[in-house]
Amino acid sequence: MVRVIVLGSAAGGGLPQWNCACHRCRAARAGDLSENGQMSLAVSADEGVNWFVINASPDLRQQVIGSSALSPRPDRLRDSPIAGVILTNAEVDAIAGLLSLREGAAFSILAHPKVLSTLAQNSIFDVLDRVRIPRIAVTLDQACFPLLPDGAPSGLRLDAFDVPGKVALYLEGAAGSATASGDTIGLNLTDLRSGARVCIIAGCAEITPALEARIAGADLLFFDGTLWSDDEMIRAGLGQKTGKRMGHLSMSGPDGVIARLAHLKIGRRVFVHINNSNPVHDPASAERQQVEAAGWSVPAPNMEFTT
Repeated sequence: MVRVIVLGSAAGGGLPQWNCACHRCRAARAGDLSENGQMSLAVSADEGVNWFVINASPDLRQQVIGSSALSPRPDRLRDSPIAGVILTNAEVDAIAGLLSLREGAAFSILAHPKVLSTLAQNSIFDVLDRVRIPRIAVTLDQACFPLLPDGAPSGLRLDAFDVPGKVALYLEGAAGSATASGDTIGLNLTDLRSGARVCIIAGCAEITPALEARIAGADLLFFDGTLWSDDEMIRAGLGQKTGKRMGHLSMSGPDGVIARLAHLKIGRRVFVHINNSNPVHDPASAERQQVEAAGWSVPAPNMEFTT
């Protein structure tokens, strides 16, 4: 059995975003919509004894405090059930929360070599002691079996794979948003005992036949749901970039995620990394009703899924 806790399901900036007064951010400040932190998940294959965090959101400290499953065990003075952090890209929204885990707990950081190189080039991440917190390179298309801090098996198999996306915004140079292998990866996490499989794709710019093959048959899918429509941020006056330019597909439309994945055999389907401009944050919206009618969930913080 795999347990997954949604620590946060919003995109960069969260809901509300600190400097945004759009309709949904105002509603969240007023209490009319639930506040939502930036996307992080916690995954366990040993009935919640140990957890692996997927992407270290800038909100991670508060997310950990708000999750009883991730609290220190009461019989230990200094403790954490977090056994590791698995990173899917080098975006600020995926790595900044690592700095909140610097108080001496032992855990591992697992990521593509490109992401580990980004961490190594920024000395601020040296606050995470490499002896206590080893950095483990994940090879694409090669099974990895994450270990607990004491070296015991976690019960999980990790298979990482390339996903069409883009390089992190702050790393864009002359090549612009052009992507290369390892910039954005997806994860298949399999319970070695039950065989249950969770697929996690936090960012995606294109659904290819190869990607469909990675997703097909998953018992539980968490997929990038940044925008409802490609130009919604432009129409809302919130930005000048389309979703495609940012490396994200839309939920809706004939080329959107809902339509493109409708034919695949998947257990439960869950959208994460949802921008504050996306109307599906509102449970009463027509867009939210369409999402749910299509068999997708829009999770609230601390919602748990089991498979």
